[in-house]
Amino acid sequence: MRIITRDRTFYRDLVALAIPISLQNLITFAVNFADNLMIGSLGDNAISGVYVGNQMQTVLQMFVAGIEGAILILAAQYWGKKDTASIRKVVSIGVKAAFAVGLVVTLVAVCFPAALIRAFMADPGVVAEGASYLQIVGFTYLFFCIAQVMIASMRSVETAKIGLYISLMTLLVNVTLNYILIFGKLGFPALGVRGAAIATLISRFLEMLVSTLYVFCGDRKLRFGLKDLLHTDRTLLKDFLRYGLPIMGGQVVWAVNMLANTKILGAYTAGVMTAASITGMLHNLIYVWMNGLSSAVGVITGKTVGAGRREEMKEYARTVQVIFLLVGLLSGAAVLLCRDGFIGLYNASPEARAYSREFINVISVTIIGTCYQAACLFGLVKSGGDISFVFKNDTIFVFLVVLPAALLCQHWGAAPWVVFAALKCDQILKCFVAVVKINRFNWMKDLTRETGTT
Repeated sequence: MRIITRDRTFYRDLVALAIPISLQNLITFAVNFADNLMIGSLGDNAISGVYVGNQMQTVLQMFVAGIEGAILILAAQYWGKKDTASIRKVVSIGVKAAFAVGLVVTLVAVCFPAALIRAFMADPGVVAEGASYLQIVGFTYLFFCIAQVMIASMRSVETAKIGLYISLMTLLVNVTLNYILIFGKLGFPALGVRGAAIATLISRFLEMLVSTLYVFCGDRKLRFGLKDLLHTDRTLLKDFLRYGLPIMGGQVVWAVNMLANTKILGAYTAGVMTAASITGMLHNLIYVWMNGLSSAVGVITGKTVGAGRREEMKEYARTVQVIFLLVGLLSGAAVLLCRDGFIGLYNASPEARAYSREFINVISVTIIGTCYQAACLFGLVKSGGDISFVFKNDTIFVFLVVLPAALLCQHWGAAPWVVFAALKCDQILKCFVAVVKINRFNWMKDLTRETGTT
């Protein structure tokens, strides 16, 4: 029994998928970071307002990630059988679901921006900045949903580079427009947070337009067409709901968790919320390469399980665990090394800087667990077909461990960093569950049906 596989195809496929996906994730992160960093020069209220305003984006991303996950898991297994007809049907269902979710969230954000910000933080300065940002950026949500589903459809058939190129374009447009509109360059007025929102709106529209055109006109693997959108396969719709709802349910749990995190930390000062924003950006920066590897492992897992190569998958699974444990240790060290330099990029108050150091110290430890359990549970267990396990595991930890622990710490008057640590404690605790589940190898399930292959 080998702990590390010697199959060169596994490493070749892992690198070929992980590099473009990681780079795409990095560029997507850079789009958000550009907003965050440039707005950071406007002070604590602007940073906190945009951070709270972006909670709607966080909620939306959770829902869309659920839809993407359903597409990737089902489509990757059909890709293992080279059944592109079924993949087109799955993608069609995903596009319709994403459109519906994006439309609802857009309407809520645009119609009730101030009320949404006030639900998390009452500071008038934060509410004013956040509502100003959200009312414009809310129009980007529908574009974002459609673009992400189109990119997911390409990843499912191992076409990962197109997402990278689209994200690079989005970054260049967003950063350029941010500079012009936030600070008032080239004759434009200085619009502050509204300028950042307008820049995001334009770049997201272009992202949606280019990704849609590629899938419909440029792709040669799926050959997805308008006729595919006009038809819904009821059998595959049942499969999409059966396997997709637990994924989406898990994302809803995490959306509730993120919103509760914001609400709990919002009870403190704007400095604490600013620190949470800075810490979150650093965490996401380090998380980028882990997420790329995890997505690559998910595609390989789905393809291997769909093709019925179970013994081979067991060897891959042992290798993946070693890889992600090492990634976690390297990530924790990187967080500590980057801490002070990263905080220095922001024009934050001394209070916010102090809290940022404490919060970053916490994630330097918890990210080790995140890299192991989150990546392995998605890349192996969920992608291998045991979708409900991950949903149940997340639900138990969020509602019975994380939120009660954080609320108790806050009630007892604990320091903000202790409350923050309570909100992140599951990232370590889940490792004990993950190592048992993964090495039982009872998560490999074929989710496909025998259908046409063209």
